[in-house]
Amino acid sequence: MRRECGRSFFGVWFAGLVTVAVLSSSCGLRGQALKLRYRAGSEHGFLILRNPAGAILATGEITQVPYKHRITLRVVFRFSDGSIDDETTVYSQGETLRLISDRHIQNGKSFPHPCDVMIDVPKQQVSVRDLTNKTDEAKTEHMDLPPDLSNGILFTLIQNMQADTPIEVPYVALSPKPRMVKLAIAKGEEDHFTVGGRSYKAAKYDVKVHIGGVAGVVAPMIGKQPSDLHVWVAKSSVPTIVRIDGALYTDGPIWSVQLASPVW
Repeated sequence: MRRECGRSFFGVWFAGLVTVAVLSSSCGLRGQALKLRYRAGSEHGFLILRNPAGAILATGEITQVPYKHRITLRVVFRFSDGSIDDETTVYSQGETLRLISDRHIQNGKSFPHPCDVMIDVPKQQVSVRDLTNKTDEAKTEHMDLPPDLSNGILFTLIQNMQADTPIEVPYVALSPKPRMVKLAIAKGEEDHFTVGGRSYKAAKYDVKVHIGGVAGVVAPMIGKQPSDLHVWVAKSSVPTIVRIDGALYTDGPIWSVQLASPVW
């Protein structure tokens, strides 16, 4: 049996979707078109991944390179045990955001189910390769991938939301057989954080897996409802994500991604 692989987002999160995918319908799901409010540009930043106790598990880098209307976003985390989480997302930005491709690799001791996953929207294909056995070949299958698919660009979508208007977007959840689910995103409570002793406000967004029908009733009863993802966005004229809390793989612990500052 092929092992399951968690998804991540700046691309790097919400692996709990994998667990619940086997309960959801395989039919295509469309979300709500979200108008582009903030055009992405060149970016290079540094990240840290912490456990609930605050210990640093991995250091990361995020790079974003625009070319005309196409953006290439890459997020890499390197763990102290040699593990790696590497995701490269290509998307377009016009009036709305559109995913083109998303490749995500998780490998090493920190990941119980190492794998290499590729989503190709133009080809309407999803490929999964189990990295437990290096001789295994990628298995590719056709899927009806909607144009508003949120894999790899979930956080960019959140930055473009009208704060008080919840949305739902489709997402490919990966299990032995990939399935389509919906993510319900809504603004929650307001928090405060400090930088250099100065206080700032952050809007907290909650991301939930939306499962309809009988599956939605059964999932919490049998312990298959994934934990929520939480995203904090600094409130300003230019929204900036300053923290993400969620599981990096199926049934994994809740870890926290935060912006890092250089130490001299």
